Amino acid sequence: MTTIGLRVEPWANGALSGGSWVLWAAGAWAVFLAAHLVLNGRWWFWLLPSLLPPPVFVALPALLLVLSCATGRLTAAVVAGAALLLGARQSGLVFGALVRGKRRPPPPDGAVRIVSWNTQHWCQSTDPEPFYAFLRGLDADVYLLQEYHHDEFNGTYRLIDDERRLRETFPGHRTVIARGLITLSRLPVAATVETAARRTLRVDLEMPGDGRILATFNVHIPVQLRLVSPLRADFYRAVRSRAADRAREYRGLLGDVAGCPHPALIAGDFNTTAAIGDARRIARLGADAVAVAGKLCPTTWQARPGMRWWRLDWVLTTPGARVHSYRFRDPRGLSDHSVQEVSVSLAEPDRRTAPDFRIRHHDEGTHHALPLPGKDRPAGQ
Repeated sequence: MTTIGLRVEPWANGALSGGSWVLWAAGAWAVFLAAHLVLNGRWWFWLLPSLLPPPVFVALPALLLVLSCATGRLTAAVVAGAALLLGARQSGLVFGALVRGKRRPPPPDGAVRIVSWNTQHWCQSTDPEPFYAFLRGLDADVYLLQEYHHDEFNGTYRLIDDERRLRETFPGHRTVIARGLITLSRLPVAATVETAARRTLRVDLEMPGDGRILATFNVHIPVQLRLVSPLRADFYRAVRSRAADRAREYRGLLGDVAGCPHPALIAGDFNTTAAIGDARRIARLGADAVAVAGKLCPTTWQARPGMRWWRLDWVLTTPGARVHSYRFRDPRGLSDHSVQEVSVSLAEPDRRTAPDFRIRHHDEGTHHALPLPGKDRPAGQ
């Protein structure tokens, strides 16, 4: 017994005092992070590793840094510290929220309240009564709603027709429906504009007062995965095809926003976190309004109850549109996405923008909504 004790005790003390395992762990994370920074957004397969909850990119190296200091491993501390600094931009944390004051001036006269919400297949698995009561209770001037369809649970969805109830529930709102997306507006609709992005609905609205135009882009970027076993080849074929589909959507949306002559608000479910390479494309669309929310770690989606670790939903603006408040509202179990609510106004113009006579219009109505092509239609898109 004594011999066994002498053999085990030095091993245990060496592991605890030397902490060589911390160096190995910090090195392994540094290698992963380097691969992530190089391959993210450049290789379709990296869509899978980039689905990690973004706060992990700060939480894990911070933990390794603390453990490195506790075990006296200077090299491990340097590696973990460098990984912490390099991974901070992938974390989705809004560090300005630590110093930003909570008190803000109220929105000015003429500001409108806009909500954007992924409805999770339009009350497919919930009672319509509380669903519509919740929508009505949001009392927004403009609703940008995604997933106006039902999931077939085979990688496709089925378009629905609930227009009659919509018009009864929102008698003071104009309704524009296309591509499984809905824009409801108390404001007059100036135009519904065709977009190159096939999963975006652009509706131009007349703002209160002088009737200037705010272009709204209701966006739903395809999800990365099909819910099938990762042991099947179909799983990886779907990831690859959807990576290409997402790239086309972002290219189209970038062109649509760049060609818009009006101040714009771009909002919806982008199925993109700060840790996914497509976040670089989002940054080119407009200014991220999330700093106004005053949250260090804003999140909008939960894989299951209690796991709201990802922010997939964004609100962006182009010059001339101003966000005065931004908050996330609890969906009360009706969706796996939080509601995004913003107050928006237009900056005073230097001159009026000339009308765009090249505008092409969507037809309104559910029967004109465009289905997605191919067998790999995203579940939840």
